[in-house]
Amino acid sequence: MTTAPTPVPTTPAATSPGGGAGASATATTTSPTTTAPGPRRRPLARLGGASWLAAVPLLLFFLIGFGLPAVAIVIGAFTTSSDAESGAGQFTFDNLTASVQGGYQTAMLSSLKLSALTALLATVLGLPLAQAVVTSRRGWLRQAVLTASGVLANFGGLPLAFAFVATLGNAGEITKLLHLTDHGWSLYSFTGLTVVYLYFLVPLMVLTITPALDGLRTQWREAAQNNRATTVQYWLHVALPILLPSLLGGFVLLFGSAFAAYATAAAMVGATVPLVSRSIADALSGNVLVGQGNLALALSLNMIFVAVLVMAVYLPLQRRSARWLS
Repeated sequence: MTTAPTPVPTTPAATSPGGGAGASATATTTSPTTTAPGPRRRPLARLGGASWLAAVPLLLFFLIGFGLPAVAIVIGAFTTSSDAESGAGQFTFDNLTASVQGGYQTAMLSSLKLSALTALLATVLGLPLAQAVVTSRRGWLRQAVLTASGVLANFGGLPLAFAFVATLGNAGEITKLLHLTDHGWSLYSFTGLTVVYLYFLVPLMVLTITPALDGLRTQWREAAQNNRATTVQYWLHVALPILLPSLLGGFVLLFGSAFAAYATAAAMVGATVPLVSRSIADALSGNVLVGQGNLALALSLNMIFVAVLVMAVYLPLQRRSARWLS
């Protein structure tokens, strides 16, 4: 009678590393440390930040179109004109000194006054118009107003001057229909030029302030209503303080746009209203004095200085409004 051999139990240590039981036991007792895979690098990041190469054409265009003329203006403003009688090309402060005296000073102050007044009026008129567009329940009305504003904001120059001369000039249709001349109206004056500038500044203000009005949250109005605040109180204590940076930024933007405008005023009022842009054209063409070419560059440098101040005020206001309305 034979007896069957007694089977010997196997332990994890006795099994081979490649065996199923031993492998599973080992896997349960020891858990290897695993690391999460890192984020995959983008192709442009592996190139060492080569994405800036896409901006090279824009930088070259800016350098050629704006940088070189700016350098030429700065150099010419501090040197004597090449068509002067003697001492051409010499360093001088006479151009800058003359650009802030006499008639040139009057032209600069008139341009600043016209720009500030039209920008203020356009801000006051554009805000309620933009608010009416934002709160309108008709989507087609919003799109129509914003599209028309985009067109009118860029409508200027000779076509705009002709349109106003044909309608509000001395022999214009509306002037004759309403007998505006008998009431002292004149398109070719400071007041008339102000009305013309508002034609493209008000639509520009609508485009500028509409995103800020969209950023006003409904919860803020509801919270004011829950605290029994009237509509006037809501605007005075909630909406306007929040919109103030955007409003000031829009005002500065409109000021710069009106300050740089030239073709409309030159075609409509000529020398009737003194403007610095018109003074630059007269100095370049020699209509007043011969040999004043670099004086025109000094006047242009003054305008660049004003534009730099405008941008220095506009950019911080824009960042602050974006922080509130984001």
